[in-house]
Amino acid sequence: METQIIVALFITFSLFYVPFIWRNFIHNRKLKSIPTIGPSGTLYSYIGAFRFLRHGREMLQEGYDKFHGSLFKIPTLTSWVVVVTSGGLIDELRRAPDDALSLFDALRETLLLDITLPGLASDPIHIDLAKGPLTKNIGTKFADIQNEITVAFDENVPVKGDEWTKVTAYTTVLDIVARTSNRMFVGLPLCRNSDWIELNKEYTIDIVKTAMFLGLLPPVLRPIVAPLLRGISKGIERATRHIEPLVRERLEQEAQHGKDWPEKPNDIITWMLDITRDKPRSLRALAIALLGTNFVSIHTTTITFTFVLFELATRPEYVQPLRDEIEAVINDEGWSKDSVQKLRKVDSFIKECLRVSNFNIVAMARTARKDFTFSDGTTVPAGSMVVVPFNPVHTDRDNYVNPDKFDGFRFERMRAQQGEEAKHQLSSLGVDYVLFGHGRHACPGRFFAVNELKVMLAYVLLNYDIMMADGRGRPENWQFGLHTGPNRTAKILFRKRRT
Repeated sequence: METQIIVALFITFSLFYVPFIWRNFIHNRKLKSIPTIGPSGTLYSYIGAFRFLRHGREMLQEGYDKFHGSLFKIPTLTSWVVVVTSGGLIDELRRAPDDALSLFDALRETLLLDITLPGLASDPIHIDLAKGPLTKNIGTKFADIQNEITVAFDENVPVKGDEWTKVTAYTTVLDIVARTSNRMFVGLPLCRNSDWIELNKEYTIDIVKTAMFLGLLPPVLRPIVAPLLRGISKGIERATRHIEPLVRERLEQEAQHGKDWPEKPNDIITWMLDITRDKPRSLRALAIALLGTNFVSIHTTTITFTFVLFELATRPEYVQPLRDEIEAVINDEGWSKDSVQKLRKVDSFIKECLRVSNFNIVAMARTARKDFTFSDGTTVPAGSMVVVPFNPVHTDRDNYVNPDKFDGFRFERMRAQQGEEAKHQLSSLGVDYVLFGHGRHACPGRFFAVNELKVMLAYVLLNYDIMMADGRGRPENWQFGLHTGPNRTAKILFRKRRT
């Protein structure tokens, strides 16, 4: 009986794959003029696709070195990915109109947004939130953010005297970031509600796991399999239950006292209701927007700060210069959004940590809605995904001096040059640093993220000594296809700072 079931599943699966492979064959012919890393034939390309699952970084670097200044393609199990390899081409990608190269179509493909955050790609409320009230309220809510960082660290890193306390870096940072971000988003008491925090941590992981698993399947199978993965739908239901009484209360108060009623909370619930005033959204849509905002904030900031801690724990020579800068600025000006902006060494150190981090496999993903021709004459056919390779750009000798060397104050020195004072910040955009993307679709929440990262790093430096628990260098990242991240089991030792 088991054999019959396996055979039936294999036949069913094959029937779905046959038309999928045929479509790939037709699309492959259109991409024939673009050189390939790995076998280029329709069937043989799957050898390269399986290699890409575990060795994507090496394949991207190989293509970048071999075809620098032009484009090349690499296979995945479900499509071809076209890679651009120069500043000029990255700029063309940035300037391409949305009806030609679409960010949201690419997100639908990589994160399967129509399944993991249904409706958000076609109605991206979270972007309006990030560009508007979230960024505008960083200064207003600075004290809240700083307070939550202090409380969250004290609870998650329970140091005692001179004793070393061992913690798992990724999960500890995840807890702290989830708390801190939600202090900004929903405030007290919800930001400390255990079910709310666990929900947002779990949903963040569920999005990545769901996208990775369903991404292995032909597109026609994904809507069939997706309902069997209950984490997404349950998460939306939990989020809806949490925000329903808050939304109801806000609407009741507004109906009684007007739009600007007394003691109106300054949080994401209010911001969403204000933004959607002319186009009301359902409670479920608001819950999904809040989950999406949390996903972007928690996922990226957790990965980012984990990388920063790994580097700090293995590069003790940077600790004292960073502490000196922080103490000098804070003693003169106190804690505020403006004073944190003056922490140039801190900003540079974080930026350098992320330059060498392999934070992403690729950046600035776009899907071609129609045939698109670059200035070198290369035409990318409709349906293709176009990306920028993350690490090759950040270690390109045309972009950086000694790019393979970690230089924590590299960007501080670059800002010290005449006319460069406002450039080379962590939040700056350019074709040589693509962490936040580039152009009009660059990460709109980067100013909040950068502020949060700086305050967290400053808190660690002023209050703790840290080192890797195994005494070794920075742990290796994990990578699976287009997805990557820091080692999730690596341990860090904390103790109370010795003065």
